Amino acid sequence: MKRSTILLAALLASTACTPGGSNGNTTAAVETGTAIGVDTAGLDKAVKPGDDFEEYANGGWRAKTEIPADRVVTGMFLTVFEKAEANNKAIIDAAIKADAATGTDQRRIADWYKAYTDTAAIEQRGLAPLKPELDAIAALKDRKALSAMLGGNVRVDVDPLNSTNFQTENLFGLWVSQALDKPETTVPYVLQGGLGLADRDYYLSTTPEMAKAREGYKAYLVKIFTLAGMSDPAARAARVFDLETKIAKAHTDIVASQDVHKADNPWTKADFAKKAPGIDWDAFWAAAGLGNQNDFIVWHPATTVALAQLVANEPIEAWQDWLAFHRINEVTGLLPTAFDQARFDFFSKQLNGQQKPRPRDKRAIASINNWLGDAVGQLYVKDYFPASSKTDIQNMVTGIKAAFDKRVAGLTWMAPATKAEARKKIETMQVGVGYPETWRNYSSLEVKADDPVGNYRRAELFETKYQLAKIGKAPDKGEWWMTPQTVNAVNLPLQNALNFPAAILQAPFYDPKSDAAANYGSIGATIGHEISHSFDNTGSSFDSEGKLRNWWTPEDLKHFQEAGAALAAQYSGYEVLPGLFLNGKQVLAENIADVAGLTAAYEAYHASLGGKEAPVIGGLTGDQRFFLAFAQSWREKQRELALRAEVATDAHAPGRWRALTVRNLDAWYGAFGVQPGQKLYLAPDKRVKVW
Repeated sequence: MKRSTILLAALLASTACTPGGSNGNTTAAVETGTAIGVDTAGLDKAVKPGDDFEEYANGGWRAKTEIPADRVVTGMFLTVFEKAEANNKAIIDAAIKADAATGTDQRRIADWYKAYTDTAAIEQRGLAPLKPELDAIAALKDRKALSAMLGGNVRVDVDPLNSTNFQTENLFGLWVSQALDKPETTVPYVLQGGLGLADRDYYLSTTPEMAKAREGYKAYLVKIFTLAGMSDPAARAARVFDLETKIAKAHTDIVASQDVHKADNPWTKADFAKKAPGIDWDAFWAAAGLGNQNDFIVWHPATTVALAQLVANEPIEAWQDWLAFHRINEVTGLLPTAFDQARFDFFSKQLNGQQKPRPRDKRAIASINNWLGDAVGQLYVKDYFPASSKTDIQNMVTGIKAAFDKRVAGLTWMAPATKAEARKKIETMQVGVGYPETWRNYSSLEVKADDPVGNYRRAELFETKYQLAKIGKAPDKGEWWMTPQTVNAVNLPLQNALNFPAAILQAPFYDPKSDAAANYGSIGATIGHEISHSFDNTGSSFDSEGKLRNWWTPEDLKHFQEAGAALAAQYSGYEVLPGLFLNGKQVLAENIADVAGLTAAYEAYHASLGGKEAPVIGGLTGDQRFFLAFAQSWREKQRELALRAEVATDAHAPGRWRALTVRNLDAWYGAFGVQPGQKLYLAPDKRVKVW
């Protein structure tokens, strides 16, 4: 679901509660408390729900809330994230006090933290940890050596099915998963990379905001080369920016990158030399640890061809400067303060409006979670995620899956064959709640208390080797792609699986003391959202085995695409800031999942009542609490610069507009008496159903 608490990486324990029994054959009841589960003090009752439901739900809270200086956004997700962060800190503090033996996970956690936070030692070391890398870059003499270095720098990248930000500081990204059309085998995917800024539009857009960002980036390049004591920093910066602009022109845009059908491009090792000359691919793949690999999938083929040409045609000096900058830029937080501050001033402050850096100890916690995630995660679930919470959420998942299945079964426009495969996907969906069944083994990862840069480099390589070892093997359908302490959730189309980490399964998203309406409106809608991702404009291209294939009749597909187009048009009409509109196509998958997921959660909530009338609590009906809990789960206040960056680069609409999903559900109109003439009112035939 990629909630924007980090970012959007991620974009993390619950009190015990009594699990409910089943309700007939269609759903599972979840027995919760009687508290209202809605922040009534946060409402703005001067606003009519039918004019701006999100403002009605959150306006009172927003008016009295300030964004912390070390944040670009605050809201419900930050509240939950800070709970998880406090739990993580307790785990790390205990590891430090334990003084465990070398080679244990507790010792790795403690040593990583010490290395990261010992700023005096970092200052004293200066750039010495990078000297061997920078010397090797300066010694490059020819294209073969350049190709080998580019390959040697390749590291496993993000999952392109769950992020639009494929860009990496290496020229190519790498992702390892099952083949799109061969679910029985695991292969490496090659992705576009090479940019220091988040997206091609930062280099190519003519808007004043992007032009200002470019000037700031140019100054940052000069600053880094100056701090590094390298000769003629202005000329080096100019060469890097010019090269990255050419890389950006070669990049595939966000919307095209989301089209998985365009990504299914099997290449053999020999194809790279034939189709993308310019790189010594034998040297590249040997250095990447893939010298004996024959089969690849190239996600961005045209970009791959163009990037290879740039390697062939751009001066070696430009590539040396580009390599040197990125090797430094990757680890500025582990270098002397001047480097760290320079990166903050540009990326955090200028681009996103953040006023102060995050405290060093909080950043250390985040770094440990990123690189030793399962080591912390095992301790997290032991201390902060009771078995009763896991059972309760599993029951809720069962009910929401049943509600979604019931909707599919009742569709009048869908042919029997299409419907059968859709229902098979629901039936065979693997849902992980809280934590994985198996844990990562870090015994081969060396962590030193006096080597933060080395720890980072070794951890990157450790993760890459772990992923590369999967190639050629049968995929693990139960593999988790998030750690338990992550405040987020994810749908994995290739596995037909969902992950709901322990950390998101806590108040206020899920609170056993609250009435069912609030829990279904908040965490229930999140569960429904992830289930529905299997049936968004990307997920719907995969069958129940995770194979990319068209299982739709032409008529059914046409109906589905028309509904998606209507939803895209609805969201393209939202003006986020004066003159800045959402791109409905860019955020379509998430909005399909929101509409369908909220609908399934609503119907599962009513099924959980077992035919009884929902109680009125605090003057609010069950339906009102359900929809308010949903809107408040998307509560956020964001800096303008960060909002602009999110609109430009994210596959999710900002939370304020995701909350407006409610206008597509008939029940919302009745719950709040929404009438024609109010701003959010949609005629019944204009309400997008999708599923």
